[in-house]
Amino acid sequence: MRRLTVRRLPFADVWDVSIVSQLVDSGAFVSENLDFSEMTTLRVGGPARIVAECPTTEVLVDVVRLLDASGIPTLILAGGSNLVVGDDGFDGVVVRVSNTTVEFDEGFVTAEAGAEWDQVVAQTVAAELGGLECLSGIPGSTGATPVQNVGAYGVEIGTMLRRVRLLDRRTGEVRWVQPDALGLGYRTSVLKHTDAALVLAVELTVHRDGSSEPLRYRELFSALEAEEGDRRPSVEVRDAVLDLRRSKGMVLDPDDYDTWSAGSFFTNPVVPDSELTAVLAAVEARLGDVSVPQYPAATGTKLSAGWLIERAGFSKGYPAEGAAARLSTKHTLALTNRGAAKTEDLLALARDVRDGVQSAFGVRLEPEPVTVGCAI
Repeated sequence: MRRLTVRRLPFADVWDVSIVSQLVDSGAFVSENLDFSEMTTLRVGGPARIVAECPTTEVLVDVVRLLDASGIPTLILAGGSNLVVGDDGFDGVVVRVSNTTVEFDEGFVTAEAGAEWDQVVAQTVAAELGGLECLSGIPGSTGATPVQNVGAYGVEIGTMLRRVRLLDRRTGEVRWVQPDALGLGYRTSVLKHTDAALVLAVELTVHRDGSSEPLRYRELFSALEAEEGDRRPSVEVRDAVLDLRRSKGMVLDPDDYDTWSAGSFFTNPVVPDSELTAVLAAVEARLGDVSVPQYPAATGTKLSAGWLIERAGFSKGYPAEGAAARLSTKHTLALTNRGAAKTEDLLALARDVRDGVQSAFGVRLEPEPVTVGCAI
């Protein structure tokens, strides 16, 4: 049954009831004045003026077309795992992506944008298909995976993508596009930080023999007592990945404040070759002759954000027990809500860490989550 409540909301103007009625007529489940703390994994953020939940792709397309044509401020939300919303909330319509169909056919899996990502991986592994197992345990929705070019343990979603179904919000057109049209890079794509297109579904290539992607990440192949490049049954690799992620507080658990986070809050910085010598000199000046984790990248050298954070003096659990927002007690790359944090508490901690790393090593960390109504 569709939900529709009509009360005066705590914003400057009363919402246009005709738009709300049209949302309901489009098939959306409409609610009002829900806090983002109920809709994000960080569990912070102020109220959403109107929330329109879209249970099917058809409803999702109709609702977004309607709102765009009406010039209504719109925020697309699915799993809420990569989103930081300000304490004042969002004065517009939050469109919740709730289309969840997953289908398997001839070595491909097609998943609608609202499908919970880890459930897609679990279903793939249960069907004795391989390729996605290293991406187990990542919170959020399937639609976000190509936007972020989600990756973990040596695998990025871009390597498995066959095509992506998009709604072009400028023209209203729905079409499938190939991965090379997405500008995929390290934790980014042309879809990130823009509202021009909305992911409706993804189609992924999977291994029909049930074997994993070649193991490339040392921590993972060591846990499996394997060699780099080995392939193992996808179920074994999924279990190992979940164990590793749980040890770092990176698998959602409502009873564990270390998982009240947006996952890794900062991306691993890519330092241009022209700046690397100065950064390494700053490391040596502070720490002495130490080995710095370095990885080749298309535009320079990728460094470990977690390594830099710890060597800049930020320990697990920083700043202290009792603080509303702290670094995870298991993993310094996660900023966590200890149960009563506000958005500004998280942002203050993020600024502290970012500025500390820059002061120590001359490297500026960039946040991974999308911010709405706030800034670091």
